[in-house]
Amino acid sequence: MQDKFFSGLKVLEFSSVLAGPAVGMFFAELGADVIKIENKTTGGDVTRGWKHPSESPESPISAYWCSVNWGKKHVFLDLSMPEDQHLAVEMALAADVVISNFKPSSAKRMGVDAHTLRTANPRLIYAQLSSFADPEDESPAFDALLQAEAGFMYMNGEAGGAPVKMPVALIDLLAAHQLKEAVLLALLHREKTGEGATVGTSLMESALASLANQASSFLMTGHIPQRMGTRHPNIAPYGDMFRCADGQMILLAVGTERQFRQLCVCIEQDNLTEEEKFANNRARVQHRDDLNKIIGVALEQRTLNDWMAIFKNQGVPAARIRDMKAVFELPEARAMVLEEQAQDGMDTRRVKTVAFHMEFMPIV
Repeated sequence: MQDKFFSGLKVLEFSSVLAGPAVGMFFAELGADVIKIENKTTGGDVTRGWKHPSESPESPISAYWCSVNWGKKHVFLDLSMPEDQHLAVEMALAADVVISNFKPSSAKRMGVDAHTLRTANPRLIYAQLSSFADPEDESPAFDALLQAEAGFMYMNGEAGGAPVKMPVALIDLLAAHQLKEAVLLALLHREKTGEGATVGTSLMESALASLANQASSFLMTGHIPQRMGTRHPNIAPYGDMFRCADGQMILLAVGTERQFRQLCVCIEQDNLTEEEKFANNRARVQHRDDLNKIIGVALEQRTLNDWMAIFKNQGVPAARIRDMKAVFELPEARAMVLEEQAQDGMDTRRVKTVAFHMEFMPIV
């Protein structure tokens, strides 16, 4: 039933790249009828051409484009032409939700801005995605720019090394989640009152909202987070990696005192908990290098598989470092793959954007 939850809901998508299309695909996965308007003059969404060298240059779509464009109907229009503008407005006024990442000035010029459409259809929910909080700032902003501007890159990377971009467009995905939440609230409001709404978020605000503990540490202490690789600034050993006897790497994420005691038992170093510099988490963070030397020597004595079994048995959080092939050998990863045949007959695959489950209990 979950995949039919929004059956009958009509969504029109004026968006490209990742964030906006991810919102559209979310509703498609839950049963909505989603129409994506693509620019006829440029061959469609720019990401159609963002192909990795391993992909066929002859394909009309890229794997990147496939990642957030499942389950949609695609309509190619030239919105500089009056007849195509008229068609776009007709489709927008017939929709329940419009998703747009047009610049406000461009949307207004084409007659598909929030004010124009909602004046004609007050029940419409217009979801606007922008780069920055100021609606007058129409500067283009790709994800990498926001990772830099919002502080993520400064914190990311190895100690002493250069800032590093995250390997997925995380800010786009965070913005997509913010916009989905806003649309869902607007749908709930419309169900109660009959009123539509204009909702929106920016990539910058979404990024800032996700700085979490790193932001609060600065705001409360003035500490500027520094690059630490995979290590955690507040917990040890957490995010620390070690080499096993077979050369494989293992990551520990020991977050509680009990888990640390169990770790000491596993590596046959029970006395560590009695040493002042390892007696509690704060002390372990301060003396992380000394602690990691001891753990590292111990973990070199067994293979990765041996340690994973030992740690699992004792409730010590640990992980192997998987590449993408290994990830999709996991049953839960395979279960999240969505397949679709493209118009040219090409078989495409991507991961679901919906990762929650719902179960309904009928009222007796």
